[in-house]
Amino acid sequence: MKKTALVLFLCGALAAAALAAGDAGDPLASLSYLAGTFSNTVDEKIEARLDASDAALVKNTGSGGNGGDVAATWTEKRLKAGDTLLGSTGTNVLVLSGSVQATCTAGTVVDVSAGTTLPSGSTLTVGHRYMAAEDASAFFVVTGKTAVVEYQGPNAFQYSDETDYNAMASALKTLHLFQGSFTGYGQGFDLEAAPTRLQALIMFIRVLGEEQQALQWTGELPFTDLAKGSQAEKYVGYAYSRGYTNGYSATLFKPAGAVNAYQYTEFILRAMGYSSSANTNLADTLERGQACGLLTSGEAAMLQRDRFLRAELVYISYYALDTALPDGGTLGEALEAKGVFTGEEWKSARNLVSGERE
Repeated sequence: MKKTALVLFLCGALAAAALAAGDAGDPLASLSYLAGTFSNTVDEKIEARLDASDAALVKNTGSGGNGGDVAATWTEKRLKAGDTLLGSTGTNVLVLSGSVQATCTAGTVVDVSAGTTLPSGSTLTVGHRYMAAEDASAFFVVTGKTAVVEYQGPNAFQYSDETDYNAMASALKTLHLFQGSFTGYGQGFDLEAAPTRLQALIMFIRVLGEEQQALQWTGELPFTDLAKGSQAEKYVGYAYSRGYTNGYSATLFKPAGAVNAYQYTEFILRAMGYSSSANTNLADTLERGQACGLLTSGEAAMLQRDRFLRAELVYISYYALDTALPDGGTLGEALEAKGVFTGEEWKSARNLVSGERE
């Protein structure tokens, strides 16, 4: 209400100042001036006043009123299931990806983008800006496996003991096994998105420790949906030449096609030597994953139950490193021996992940 009044006051004051120079019969301010320079000046002055109001709010709320901090500018954070952002009057939240629910114990949360009040217990819309209103006490809880949020103003965080897919992604990145995408937020991990056939194949090749060989591949492919000379063609060409993949059809690979839990688990089993491309029946893939120690019964149940996202791809890949190979040793030890990562990097990666498996 205060900001609305401020906007109306400024508009009225600036308009009065402009019209004082003339009237409709004797206009001293041209229409082009009013629509251009004058309009821009109004916008700039209003924006400056609103920014000053926000700054004063941050200053006056001290530590945020909830035992936490105050973010003077928009700050990005990756969170996991159950992690909670505690907000009070003036807290702004923007969900970039994932699922987050807002609950109020006092006051309300306003959907600034839509200009509406958010009912307590509602899921936030990705890309909308939300603000805790006057005398509000709000809890923004991650209800998906992972989420990326931006926040500004008073804040405090409570962290859950749920599976930390974000930490596993960071660990795999430390080991040069996971690079993420070109998405400009959330470190490019895109854990909230479904993996594509190409992404799954690239991870498979990295787990084999054969990425450098793949990037050096030259040759011909029967697939018409891969750009000539692209890295995608090199990865697919290498895998095809080695018999790791047969493509989607005789002429298509469908790099952007979806991958499910059975298909990706089969890829990892092949990388470890527990299966081969000759096996096209994937109905028992999760059972075979349990038999060799790649998966626990809880993980197999989770993969059957949940939508397969890049979060699960990261999960399977990370724990595959500790799985024993048919000829002895673990996959992680084999990749270290190949020089994919160093022992120090392996130690650093392990230190990033804590908690129990499913």
